[in-house]
Amino acid sequence: MRKWIKQTVVASAATLLAVGALTPTVWAEEEADVTDEEGLDLTFLTYSEEPLLSVPEEFPDQFKYDSGIDIAYPEDGVKGVFVTAHSAGGQRLHTLTELLNTTELNAMVIDVKDDYGDIVMPFETDNELINQFSRPVMDPEFLMPHLEENDIYPIARIVVFKDSRLANERPDLSFQNEDGTVWANRRGESFVNPYEKDVWDYNVEVAKEAAKMGFKDIQFDYVRFPEGFELRDEELIYSRGHYEESGETNIRQRVDAVTDFVAYARQELQAFDVDVSVDIFGYAATMEETPGIGQNFSRISENVDVISSMIYPSHWGPGTLGIAKPDLEPYNVVNNYMEYENAVLDALGDDAPITRPWLQDFTASYLGAGNYIRYGAEEVSAQIRALHDHGVNEFLLWNAGNTYSEGATYSFD
Repeated sequence: MRKWIKQTVVASAATLLAVGALTPTVWAEEEADVTDEEGLDLTFLTYSEEPLLSVPEEFPDQFKYDSGIDIAYPEDGVKGVFVTAHSAGGQRLHTLTELLNTTELNAMVIDVKDDYGDIVMPFETDNELINQFSRPVMDPEFLMPHLEENDIYPIARIVVFKDSRLANERPDLSFQNEDGTVWANRRGESFVNPYEKDVWDYNVEVAKEAAKMGFKDIQFDYVRFPEGFELRDEELIYSRGHYEESGETNIRQRVDAVTDFVAYARQELQAFDVDVSVDIFGYAATMEETPGIGQNFSRISENVDVISSMIYPSHWGPGTLGIAKPDLEPYNVVNNYMEYENAVLDALGDDAPITRPWLQDFTASYLGAGNYIRYGAEEVSAQIRALHDHGVNEFLLWNAGNTYSEGATYSFD
């Protein structure tokens, strides 16, 4: 009974907020001793476009949604692995659970909306597009109690603006070529438009449904424009909404749109008692703002609970971070990078989020002979040790096939 009451209160609050957002405030002045030229008494109304109700800065705990799944934040910090929907919905889940139960790893980042735009968990929603792109391969009625039973902290990965499904269904929410076709990158992937509020709401609705299932952290990935967008931003056809009238440069408009989405999503998710985290390119911390993709490390960090920079050694070009061949030096890459990130986060003071970087647990053979090494327990441990040496004890491991190295050291305390 307690759970039902709590959910009803939140649902009612959400309804009121929706009404308030659409309803201007009108009230009569207390004194109206004014007459017009014909001697008639006039009463003036003060009109405001501000909503009657809005989401408070701090949502009261007693009104937050209770999913019924009770998994506490790990005392020693989140130490997680990436898990695809097929792994979470198949036999590999048991293998991964055994890994976490026998090591200091304690969290899973599980795909909920994947890189194609498929929504891989069944949701009860009135959103027709979410239902259309729902291809559930995970059963939350089994998965979430399983994670609770094994005390595995659940993080929902939601890929935001890389979304071929939505882009091709709604070209008006994407980027179009001059002939009206939907633009795609060289890998055939399409993006939706970060300037579009409808895109924001679509992804926030997915996030809310994931929170209702019991996920404790909503991790937004691909919170950005396509790579190299600065080379085609004047060629593609798309709307910039109200940002076009801002007078800012194209670069700053993109930064504003991406940052505003993050702030909006966090505000909308307050009632669901979840942390909000964002994946971000590591190089974004080494510059004021990225010219093409719209990521500003400081501004995004101010609007999230957790920032997860992707600092895989294989992703840095030759000579960056003062290292000739970064993939060959996992400790030094992370060590040198953290000098930049810690400086940015220190400048934010009390507004700084938890840092929980993504680390490499895969071999980047595509770099070519002499430019990569085989990654295993030693290389993974080296990255974790570099984080520890900079006072960071949270991390996430990425391996696209969800096959993680055995024997790595996950804590240096």
